[in-house]
Amino acid sequence: MRPAQHSLPGISGISGPASRPVLAVDQGTSSTKALVICPERGVIGAGSAPAAPRYGPGGTVEVDPALLLSSVVEAGRRALADAGEPVAAVGLANQGETVLAWDPVTGAPLTDAIVWQDRRAESLCAELAPHGARLTELTGLPVDPYFAAPKMAWIRRRLTREGVVTTSDAWLVHRLTGAFVTDAATAGRTQLLDLDRVEWSREARALYGLADEAMPGIVDAAGPVGTTTAFGPEIPLTGLLVDQQAALLAQDVTEPGTAKCTYGTGAFLLAQTGNRPRRGTSGLVSCVAWRLGGRTSYCLDGQVYTAASAVRWLTDLGVISGAADLDPVGLSVPDSGGVTFVPALAGLAAPWWRGDLRGSVTGLGLDTGAGHLVRALCEGIAAQVVELADAVAADLGAPLTV
Repeated sequence: MRPAQHSLPGISGISGPASRPVLAVDQGTSSTKALVICPERGVIGAGSAPAAPRYGPGGTVEVDPALLLSSVVEAGRRALADAGEPVAAVGLANQGETVLAWDPVTGAPLTDAIVWQDRRAESLCAELAPHGARLTELTGLPVDPYFAAPKMAWIRRRLTREGVVTTSDAWLVHRLTGAFVTDAATAGRTQLLDLDRVEWSREARALYGLADEAMPGIVDAAGPVGTTTAFGPEIPLTGLLVDQQAALLAQDVTEPGTAKCTYGTGAFLLAQTGNRPRRGTSGLVSCVAWRLGGRTSYCLDGQVYTAASAVRWLTDLGVISGAADLDPVGLSVPDSGGVTFVPALAGLAAPWWRGDLRGSVTGLGLDTGAGHLVRALCEGIAAQVVELADAVAADLGAPLTV
């Protein structure tokens, strides 16, 4: 399959000569995946490496930063070895809201990486509730532990005042190239970015107690950042973008009113809204889609916190042996048998924003089997995605068609 051809500013020329492939690295929640992609031949190499987080009591979700970095390097090297030819550049997608503190001189991590699903900043968010409307107006985001700023402030209160505290991409880029930057869309996942100006908000930073923090420079999604030898011979890093917005661009969702839904650790529905932010009333997030050539595009964003992670939970309970069992086990029964599964295992995100809620299973009986639980889980995830699609339609004034 040939990759989508874009005419957006800043995209042309990113990979050098038309025939030169590029290395695309996606640092995700449970693993890092890498592809070598040629504009003419499509995918010519692939690699991956695990980077699974640890789940603990009190909403703890953490991962060793060294594992994040090593997974990026290993996945990239495996993809390059699989391709067997050099690349013109490398691009990096990231988790978005995952944060850590680190030493800006040595690059050494000072804390574990606090993953986007972590809920330990809930009490901090409760303190900021009186400022919630103002923060949402400034940044497009509700006050919720999902976003980066609450976790950054939590680190400063509970773990360390040393070094810098940033999203994981800024640390990875620093370790790869020495640069101290983040892209505009990832910055938009912090609740510290002024959505209209696309610059750090002094007011938001002050409300979170982060006014004196050194913040990374904000760069376009496409453009020279630095060079790295982490994958072998020196290559330029020329692409940075948060994962869900990267999927939006990769799937060519560039026209206002079009949308995509990506299913991974969670499920994320994003709808393109054009060159101005649209602050909806249906509980969706308004955020930066990307900035290219100095021009910003925006999107509406809705989230289901647990999709594949809910499947992993069922697997850990022994109901199924893995995701491959979903179809055969689910199809072993005609329906869910009256079982209803609300997969709020890390709370409910858009459009409800009820992080205090937890998952529930109702309608169980002596005749309930694994197939009923699997179907109920899948139906619960699907129902949440339908709610997101309806919310997008309400905010856009028309149902989604593409």
